[in-house]
Amino acid sequence: MNDVILIVGCGSIGERHLRCFQRTGRAEIVACETKPAVRERMAHDYRVETFATLDEALAARRFDGVVIATLAHTHLDLAAKAISHRAAVLIEKPLSTSLVGVDTFLQLVQQSGRFAAVAYVYHLMPGIQALRDQLRGGALGKPLQVVVTTGQHFPTFRPAYREIYYTRHETGGGAIQDILTHLVNAVEWLVAPVTRVYAEAAHQCLEGVTVEDTVCVAARHGGVLASYALNQFQSPNELLIQVHCENGSLAYEHHAQRWGCFPRGARNWEWHAATITDRDTLYIAQANAFLDGIKGKPTPLATLEEAVQTLKFNLAALESARNGKAVEIA
Repeated sequence: MNDVILIVGCGSIGERHLRCFQRTGRAEIVACETKPAVRERMAHDYRVETFATLDEALAARRFDGVVIATLAHTHLDLAAKAISHRAAVLIEKPLSTSLVGVDTFLQLVQQSGRFAAVAYVYHLMPGIQALRDQLRGGALGKPLQVVVTTGQHFPTFRPAYREIYYTRHETGGGAIQDILTHLVNAVEWLVAPVTRVYAEAAHQCLEGVTVEDTVCVAARHGGVLASYALNQFQSPNELLIQVHCENGSLAYEHHAQRWGCFPRGARNWEWHAATITDRDTLYIAQANAFLDGIKGKPTPLATLEEAVQTLKFNLAALESARNGKAVEIA
């Protein structure tokens, strides 16, 4: 019997979750959306049952899993309601925009015994998974430095950015909470949690907003030094992650759909395909991983603890950008 999954919030990312969970063929999907026009479109386009509020949905049906795809500052309250109704939860990134209520939520999840994860979808990228496997194998020795460079023309990929969460830090907006959080979470998954961060961030280009669209970060992941450079206005859509270790280097080029290894003494990079057919491919993999997690199977999804650590980074980077000082993360 297929699991019953409720998608809460049917904006751009919520609709993607809805579509990709349907494409697994393993779940019955129900949608929850406060806007009548969007709710009606979900019912028409995807032939799903819909509800106006989470309370209404939980009163009407039992759900095996609930996907929280609303504004970031609402995540914890909505996820807590789902957990209290004995549903597993998949929460969109970032986990929240504050640490308020996080400990209480973690205790609730632990007491419930329900599966819970956070949708840091880079965990499903074949190239990121390959780098993690290589690092865990240990042949290149300890990682010592990570360099991340990325950018894209945000208006091309999110033309409605002026009308969504992106416009305010309080709702999860700005480059730090929008894209940098994905990258840092991925690198924390690869090497170690961030322990110190110094961030320069500014609004350089994007029209119609005042939040930062450009960020330069120097960070420590314990003993690993890292740098992150990103913007959301450049023409090429590119992502490069390099991990330099004691006995060689690893690289992931998302735009080239490949990962590489350069052992000490080699003459050239050895490249391997890391194909992503389209963006939905990652979200279908993520949906399948969540359905596996509900059944108690191991998954690569970001844990709540990993997401809390990345939330601490988000807040530290915003603080550092405001006060011009490095911030330590416990």
